[in-house]
Amino acid sequence: MALIAGVALILDILIGWPQPLYARIGHPVTWIGKLIAGLDRWMNRGGARRAKGALAVLLVVAAALIPAVLIQMWLGPWLAAILAWPLVAARSLDEHLRAVARPLRAGNLAGARAATAMIVGRDVSRADEAALARASLESLAENASDGVIAPLFWAAVGGLPGIAAYKAINTLDSMIGHRTPRHEAFGAFAARLDDVANLIPARVTALLIVLAAGRRASPAMRCALDDAPGHRSPNAGWPEGAMAGALGVRLSGPRVYGDRIAYEPWLNGTAPDPAAADLDRGIRIYRRAVALCGAVLLGWALW
Repeated sequence: MALIAGVALILDILIGWPQPLYARIGHPVTWIGKLIAGLDRWMNRGGARRAKGALAVLLVVAAALIPAVLIQMWLGPWLAAILAWPLVAARSLDEHLRAVARPLRAGNLAGARAATAMIVGRDVSRADEAALARASLESLAENASDGVIAPLFWAAVGGLPGIAAYKAINTLDSMIGHRTPRHEAFGAFAARLDDVANLIPARVTALLIVLAAGRRASPAMRCALDDAPGHRSPNAGWPEGAMAGALGVRLSGPRVYGDRIAYEPWLNGTAPDPAAADLDRGIRIYRRAVALCGAVLLGWALW
């Protein structure tokens, strides 16, 4: 199974998901998203919304899992690895963060705000350099877990079925797992299931960031251990805390969502705010962490 994860990672790093292919057929995650959106419109009404939401989760996971099981059984691990490739987002995450870093480094706040708005849910329309760098670094750390390490972990554990089921769960959480009046009940099961699916990968991601931090490995580990338990998420605080400690900056803290301010606790709160140069440093740490993950998968596959 580690072979499937390793090949998928290599293909993603080398070619990503080409834009002409996306324009022609979309992407597996968008296919899952369309199914979720349809079930949300159809089932998220009337009474018993928690039960209906749980049933919607089971239908979406089954729709991803069953074909993946059959493909791996009939066509073998190599084709399974090729089909797992679009479910890893290492290259696209790197590209999105560099799209923020370039204008931020040049002092182009308007360009940096537009690029940051593509990867975070908070309002960054009036954000300064520190707020943009902070939001982007948090997104980098959290999505290193959700979009890269967690899919690879579940591919290594369960092959194509493992990564397909995980992406279905993660997409469900991103679409219906947030606490809004519409999805408070309907998305409750999706949110809890995503928490469980990311329990181990988030901590593995934090460890990889610690190892990639080099001389700052100790403060990275200390920040993750000390501050992650106070984070709003049971999982995101681990990679974000490790990244904050690795860079010697503070992350999280207050942020704007729509017309309200969310007063989140700080990670590494006594450190200074990040700047544009810290975003470049964060991208380098991320790349080293992904390379370490690839080395582990290679060793696992050859063992």
